[in-house]
Amino acid sequence: MKSKKENIAEYILYLWQMEDYLRAFPQQADNYQELYDLHNMMHQENIMQKGHLQLAINALNELEELHTELLETEAPYKATILHIQPSLNIFKAKTDNPCMSDIEACLTLLYQVMMLRLQQKEISQETQIVVNDATQLLRFLSRTYHDQETTI
Repeated sequence: MKSKKENIAEYILYLWQMEDYLRAFPQQADNYQELYDLHNMMHQENIMQKGHLQLAINALNELEELHTELLETEAPYKATILHIQPSLNIFKAKTDNPCMSDIEACLTLLYQVMMLRLQQKEISQETQIVVNDATQLLRFLSRTYHDQETTI
């Protein structure tokens, strides 16, 4: 499993991917201990149809807290989020959860683009620009999270 300390954004995306995989192929849970454990957690948390594991929710909340902290202390970070904000607002308006946070929107965007690529669907140039910005933002957040976790 991806390490949360190593790259928290990838960890969240990995958990989302495993949730979808286990919803599509629940019988695969019997083949690998990690999938079996995640499948059991999904059952216990009653998210076999939709929703996210508490592990993913907690990690997202940690990333949100760091995001809020950085907005108050890091001017370059704040400039990055202000730059991407209009595109994120357009993206959020097109989803079934327009009130999601900016960080959740970045992760959701990356996840949806990953799914489109797996289906070999074309990604517009405008979307790719937003994906690049979201990736840069999440990379900075993940690196900062990693640095904070390794000094504790």
